Amino acid sequence: MLEALVFVVFPFCMAFAIVSDMVSMTIANRVSIILVAAFAFAAPLTGMAWADYGWHFAAGATVLCITFGLFAVGGMGGGDAKLLAATALWMGFSPQLLHYLVQAAVLGGLLTLVLVFYRGSSLSVVTGGNVLLRNFADRKAGVPYGVALGIAGLMVYPSTPLMQWALARLAAG
Repeated sequence: MLEALVFVVFPFCMAFAIVSDMVSMTIANRVSIILVAAFAFAAPLTGMAWADYGWHFAAGATVLCITFGLFAVGGMGGGDAKLLAATALWMGFSPQLLHYLVQAAVLGGLLTLVLVFYRGSSLSVVTGGNVLLRNFADRKAGVPYGVALGIAGLMVYPSTPLMQWALARLAAG
């Protein structure tokens, strides 16, 4: 049952953040709250050492401090900042966190470039009425960076310690 939580909660929250940001340009607080609560509940039950558990929370807090600073100066949205911090909690201070941050930056840059070209094309006029694409087509809208954050999270998650634990338990049978 614990394995199911590890397999489902994080990917579902990332997918929800992607769609939510596409549709409404917001990421609900409940996404980050669910990520934090699920990790806080599940990680100790997987046998994670208490020191490692603490370091995971330190990673989340560090990322939250940095992203809060970026939010305060208008460099990123509040939902994006909270999602980044909650995701960092699941990654801990690890190569996976660095990989996630790099993937999110690269995907965010690509998304921004695609949106610049898309918004300047006639295709945006034709497809701009679609509920999933209307914010992509709106020249006045920002960049739904939660899309990049969610995709990067889904890309890196299989290599995280919790997912590796769940896969090993499943393989053991």
